[in-house]
Amino acid sequence: YSFFVRGMEQDISRGWLLVAWALSLPIVGAGRFAFRRFIYCMRRRGLFTTRTLVVGANDEGRLIARQWSVAPSAGVNVVGFVDDQAVPGTMIEGLPVLGSCNTLKTLVKRLKVDELVVVPTAVGRETLLEIYRTLGANNGVRVRLSPGLYELFTTGVHVQEVGFVPLVSLNKLRITGLDAVFKTVLDYGLTIPALILLSPVFLLVALLVKLDSPGPIIYRRRVVGTGGREFDAFKFRTMRVDADAYLEQHPELAEELRRTGKLKNDPRITRLGRFLRITSLDELPQLFNVLLGQMSLVGPRMISPVELEKFGKWRHNLLTVKPGITGLWQVSGRSDLSYEDRVRLDMHYIRNYTIWLDMRLLFNTVGVVLRGKGAY
Repeated sequence: YSFFVRGMEQDISRGWLLVAWALSLPIVGAGRFAFRRFIYCMRRRGLFTTRTLVVGANDEGRLIARQWSVAPSAGVNVVGFVDDQAVPGTMIEGLPVLGSCNTLKTLVKRLKVDELVVVPTAVGRETLLEIYRTLGANNGVRVRLSPGLYELFTTGVHVQEVGFVPLVSLNKLRITGLDAVFKTVLDYGLTIPALILLSPVFLLVALLVKLDSPGPIIYRRRVVGTGGREFDAFKFRTMRVDADAYLEQHPELAEELRRTGKLKNDPRITRLGRFLRITSLDELPQLFNVLLGQMSLVGPRMISPVELEKFGKWRHNLLTVKPGITGLWQVSGRSDLSYEDRVRLDMHYIRNYTIWLDMRLLFNTVGVVLRGKGAY
């Protein structure tokens, strides 16, 4: 206090200390980024990873394995599954079923497993307790639970003992308070500069769309937003103008689209449209939806009013937040994911939102778009 306010004589001037403090912020930040990139590169080469065995090969266990397969930076090396119902030797998500829960102790020792991830929906309570007693407590193997993955969530969970009975309070289902303020600041703080800087790209893409095929430049898709309010989401047109008529002539494609929400080799997409989808340039006009307050940069997928029915019991949760241009589904496989996986990822995002999650997803989206994987 006396040094900065009263100006007492010191060997080092206050100015130099302030300069050093100011310089330390970007230097430390750059150092942390470089270190994280180093670890990321090493993990992609199989170093600094945790050998993990997934106990449970049901839908939830498969989704866990798939998530880690597309996120090498997590440093998880899944060696296989253990499941009492699956046949040993069966390949699931490219990984083998190694045996039943009775063989866990032998498998852990033979495969040098560091961690067990137990899927409670695939094992019984007694089996779960036995795994912890025989492996977690005695053998030094880390045992972790998937909390229903995208149905029981951990952010904001509060454990309280009431009359010696432990009770768990789950987190809220909507983004409110400071979380909502930070999200709005992030949306407008990035969208306005992006619209200015990318204006030449907008003009170029618009010209190419017009020259590539007849029809409007902008495609308006009717989607559902917060509170069930419908609005038009903007995209550069990537399909021929008779796309709906083409589906009527090919009912098998219409059925696939109804079932999965996507056509992997969609014949309705134009030559330029395929490139725009791979690079995600077709979604640039949605920045105007963000500016209008209808969408967010990060959020669950935008869906049509008809598609909303597929969400079933999750429908009301989805309507508590704005749909996003990108999101957890975008960095986890994009269109390669099954429809059920996309729904689970959307619910996970809503329940576990933080401003840091948004920033991380925006950063990861850049890499996903550059690779072009899962876009069609």
